[in-house]
Amino acid sequence: MAGLNGQQAAAIVILGAGSLATARRIQQRYPQATIHGLRGRVEGADSQYDSFADTLRALYRQGTPIIALCAAGIVIRCLASVLDEKGAEPPVLAVAEDGSAVVPLLGGLSGVNGMARELGEALGVAAAITTSGELRFGTCLLNPPEGYALADLEQGKRFVSDLLAGEPVRIEGDAPWLAQAQLPASDGAQRTIHVGCEARAASRSELLIHPRAVVVALAAGAPCLAEQVRGALRGAGIAEPSLACLLVAEQAMAEPSLQEAAVELGVALRFAAMPGTLADMAAQALPGARLSEQQGLVVAVAPAPLDVAGVGRKRGRLAVIGLGPGAAELMVPAVKAELSRAQDILGYETYVRMAGPFRHDQVQHCTDNREEMQRARHAFELAAQGRSVVVVSSGDPGVFAMAAAVLEALHASTDPAWHRVDLEILPGVSASLATAAQAGAPLGHDFCVMSLSDNLKPWSIIEKRLDLAAEADLVLAFYNPISKSRPHQLGLALDVVRRHRKGDTPVVLGRDIGRPGQTLKVVTLAELQPGMVDMRTMVLVGSSTTCTFERLAGGCWAYTPRWYPAPR
Repeated sequence: MAGLNGQQAAAIVILGAGSLATARRIQQRYPQATIHGLRGRVEGADSQYDSFADTLRALYRQGTPIIALCAAGIVIRCLASVLDEKGAEPPVLAVAEDGSAVVPLLGGLSGVNGMARELGEALGVAAAITTSGELRFGTCLLNPPEGYALADLEQGKRFVSDLLAGEPVRIEGDAPWLAQAQLPASDGAQRTIHVGCEARAASRSELLIHPRAVVVALAAGAPCLAEQVRGALRGAGIAEPSLACLLVAEQAMAEPSLQEAAVELGVALRFAAMPGTLADMAAQALPGARLSEQQGLVVAVAPAPLDVAGVGRKRGRLAVIGLGPGAAELMVPAVKAELSRAQDILGYETYVRMAGPFRHDQVQHCTDNREEMQRARHAFELAAQGRSVVVVSSGDPGVFAMAAAVLEALHASTDPAWHRVDLEILPGVSASLATAAQAGAPLGHDFCVMSLSDNLKPWSIIEKRLDLAAEADLVLAFYNPISKSRPHQLGLALDVVRRHRKGDTPVVLGRDIGRPGQTLKVVTLAELQPGMVDMRTMVLVGSSTTCTFERLAGGCWAYTPRWYPAPR
């Protein structure tokens, strides 16, 4: 029976540190799952929460599969107020903290029993399956395995009820998984399970299961593509649930209307070289399939459910991501999900290590920090092959990081395959924002972000911009403030700033914020010396209105008020 796809984003919710080891074992089975730990009790979780009940209810409403490491009763009481129609609920399981029990609670039609068996296998225990049909027949007829689709859920419920009442059944069509089930089979039975792609009216005495064995080849650019596909299926007498994917010429890979049609139809989108007509393309991609032309589209019916990954190829994807300052809980969820589904991870070795751990099937391409353009070109070469690629930056990828290099490489390229890649920039918490948050709110008003590195721009430009920003009384955030090759430039920069700022101006120094060993201190501009700073330090120089005051726990808060004195 179908369970959870190994890449699907489930939520593993734990209440105490004693559950973390079991949660990690579960995460090995579902690498894209996120471990949610109770704040103040669990260190090392991927995400933290404050209310167990509110978190479970929010995940349930989002349709996220839930694996809760606690007593089943706790989960039931937390979700009781939000339980909805049975067909719409996500899988919900309770797992003992030590992994000694796996109990599927909700989501029988969403694969919860399959998940329970998968988890039981991973944890070395037997899952507590209580679903009557599955216990009796050894399979869930209402939740067919991958590659098959049920025609009508409500009619299916009545059919299974008849079988549980003792009615025998016969099978028409080819479905190896049904042959292995313990169904009450009889050649003379009035109840029939029919397996096939053809569209037919359902009846109380028949359960229709459709193999996903159909591909529709089409051209891009036509309006109402999804409705065209439905019309072609009707013309061919094919049931829509049998549709496995759409096949399109690779030249149209970047057409938004294709993605919209695939999403509306709920199927994959695949691409292939077009040697001639649509029929030629379909025949080459699906040897042995039965072809028919319908309304200008080609419907291809394979003899068995299709492995969509073997039909043409998918559109390559390149995501440029920001890890944030380093702490796992400060990495945005979209970035975590992107890392989980990536096939290739490219970046400076230090940042790639921060992004891990990775699965054995994920390829890491580590390069020197100065090889940004080569890295960007390599990323496009991989993505153009249909691979899912991630380029890693620390902080935010658009702030002195890889996003600009990737776009520069694409801008300079005349390779159409590069321009067809699905490119997305995913933000992260930048070092300046992370440091400011630790200090209080020194960036609470207008501010300027600058890099003091002159590797890619002349110092004269840096000095001019710095002078104007300081004169404008902006809070200043310095990236790359100092290094062994340019130890003098921070001192020069401070000389410029001191022309416009008083000596008591607060300066925040944040080193390795969000990483082990982080340090934060607030000094005055008069006290600040280049020796207090290294390449891993973020320097925030306050404006004329930036204030500090003591914290009860020690140190001080720094903030810049949102108001500004009216000019005299």
